[in-house]
Amino acid sequence: MPVTVLVGCQWGDEGKGKIVDYLSPKMDVVARYQGGNNAGHTVVINGDKYVLHTLPSGILHQGVVSVIGNGVVVDIRGLTEEIREIEHNGFSVEGKLLLSEQAHLILPQHAALDRAREQALGSARIGTTGKGIGSAYAEKMARRGLRACDLRNKDHFAARYREFAQYCNDVLTKFFGVEALEAEPLLEELLACGAKLSPYIADTVTYLNQQIAAGKTVLAEGAQGVLLDVDFGTYPFVTSSNPSPGGACTGLGISPRYVDNIIGIVKAYTTRVGSGPMPTELDNEVGVRMRQEGGEFGATTGRPRRCGWFDGPATRRALQISGCTEITLTKLDVLSIFDEIHICTHYDTPSGRVEFMPFDLEQLKHAKPVYETMPGWGLELSEIRAPREFPEKALNYIARLEQLMGVPIKIVSVGPDRRQTIRMS
Repeated sequence: MPVTVLVGCQWGDEGKGKIVDYLSPKMDVVARYQGGNNAGHTVVINGDKYVLHTLPSGILHQGVVSVIGNGVVVDIRGLTEEIREIEHNGFSVEGKLLLSEQAHLILPQHAALDRAREQALGSARIGTTGKGIGSAYAEKMARRGLRACDLRNKDHFAARYREFAQYCNDVLTKFFGVEALEAEPLLEELLACGAKLSPYIADTVTYLNQQIAAGKTVLAEGAQGVLLDVDFGTYPFVTSSNPSPGGACTGLGISPRYVDNIIGIVKAYTTRVGSGPMPTELDNEVGVRMRQEGGEFGATTGRPRRCGWFDGPATRRALQISGCTEITLTKLDVLSIFDEIHICTHYDTPSGRVEFMPFDLEQLKHAKPVYETMPGWGLELSEIRAPREFPEKALNYIARLEQLMGVPIKIVSVGPDRRQTIRMS
């Protein structure tokens, strides 16, 4: 079977962009299946950093076709700018980018609605990026959304957009009490972006199924992480789509029977952006050191990430849902600064000790991490290029995480660059 799914198995920011870039040379197609431009997939090539928001991370390779699937919500202004930046840096997208005609569009009104809703929630806010992703998915489910195929006919798009803009302005002014958006200048800008993107709009469902039937290899790339999945994450502090592997099938229009490998990306410690429970969070100097050493600031928003020790119950829950066949462990090098490293193996809850993160937030907020301690290795790892070069204590840490997860760790990353990626077996 020719499809590999790559999924984040924590709260996002696990380093998926780098690993997609690492795997892409062996693939014929790389396809994003969900999320929007709130994603920040960072790729470092010979010291040069590229941050991709909507474009699949395979776009930086020749001979690889990149597909933006129907499950992605697309900010066409943002995508147009992202293509311009990529081309400015010497990477062409001609003949190697396809945008699903069924992909729903993020419009300026969606971002305005997101910001208004967050403001109204006050201290109970979700912590969204305010880019309109949640509102775009909500309007998709309400059957009011505009899709990429609507861009093919300017008059049709303009009529649909004006109707939608009026609806949104009514909500913004009458319900939230904020200023309306002037539709016509935005419409002109959207039509200009639509004209630039039209050559890429295609029936990607047929394309992908034809490639699979021809024996081509497909890498399905998710955004965020399973613990932010709208069905399986820490609801309501979640994203608005399904980062879990099932989202790859609905987000690309392919059958589950084509998937034969699911790679879970896991950090050697735990991070989270925005609101919501995080049992192993270190709200102290240790957490600050971890954030600074790991450069834990959002690639899209610049927001500081909350940091903590590796969370076994949360990761096991993500792996239970994902059915991963292998793990890629990232940012192991960051832990080199610590003399002792703690690992959360279980939670103690009012109902007893548990192995998996509870779905019920009322239970989760009372969960207390159960830690074990391992010695640090105190050596810089960024120059390591082979498994035999790892210090014994680092190998012991890898082995312990592998044991706790119950899935083999086959790749370890010790830095942001392509070269800092070690295949363990």
